[in-house]
Amino acid sequence: MFAVFKTGGKQYRVAADDVLEVDKIKGELGEIVEFGEVLVVGGDNVSLGTPTVAGATVAAEVVEQTRGPKVIAFKKRRRKNSRRKRGHRQDYTRIRIVEILTEGKKPSKKTEAKAKPASDSADESVAAAAT
Repeated sequence: MFAVFKTGGKQYRVAADDVLEVDKIKGELGEIVEFGEVLVVGGDNVSLGTPTVAGATVAAEVVEQTRGPKVIAFKKRRRKNSRRKRGHRQDYTRIRIVEILTEGKKPSKKTEAKAKPASDSADESVAAAAT
């Protein structure tokens, strides 16, 4: 099953367990975010939205908040001793698609449950190493 959703003025075609970078969205690491602006849901039968598919959402887990590479804008006017140099780094959020939901269903909270025990076991191993 796949879906096409829209966020940050761009459209993304995704399937379950895909990892992609989108423009920065609010969310902590491990948090589940939902994208409600789903344009197409495909699989055995394809649902096209007019403009969006009613009741369809894409649930994703925030993997990382990161920044892109530095882009340098350099302007020079010849023979005028005029130069300007500017740098820019775009903020991105790396997400992992958890589920593609239809008919108004809510995402399961499985990924949050998986994230918490992993951090607990890491704390226990650090505590065991310290003693």
